[in-house]
Amino acid sequence: MSTDVLIALGSNLGDRLDNIRAAVTALRAHDDVEVRAVSKLYETAPVGGPDDQGPYLNAALSATTTLDAPELLALLHRIEASRERERAVHWGPRTLDLDLLVYGDLVADDASLCVPHPRQHQRRFVMVPVCDVGPDVVHPVLGRTMRELLADLPVEPGDLAAIADDDWPNTTEDHT
Repeated sequence: MSTDVLIALGSNLGDRLDNIRAAVTALRAHDDVEVRAVSKLYETAPVGGPDDQGPYLNAALSATTTLDAPELLALLHRIEASRERERAVHWGPRTLDLDLLVYGDLVADDASLCVPHPRQHQRRFVMVPVCDVGPDVVHPVLGRTMRELLADLPVEPGDLAAIADDDWPNTTEDHT
């Protein structure tokens, strides 16, 4: 049985675009994951963490998977590690950040697995790309669509900008 998932992608260290491309490629290559749509690419200001961070590239994708949630999260961590992700500073800079936002209607909150992502609905840098690929996905805890949750977030000038890249594999609408 397949489960619908939403995954956020981000990078603000090294070759940010290459890091995110590599993650999409790795997910597409996995036999138990079918990437259905990839958002536009966005450049965003860092939120939280150290003051000296550079801007992020962010994206999101929707997929289906036959992996269970812990297996999918382990896969995401392996992909991050392949891009030399280090977890030294909370909300610190990173080569690659892959967040499992939604795993079907699963609700889990423990040390090893937290879905849906507890802060996704508070962050435009997550919700704008998510709405490119899954605007009608219902948040399993809040009972509202991603589009409705995004509409609640204030727009701050300069908080994110779509990046044009002819080689970026997106299938999206404009939600900025």
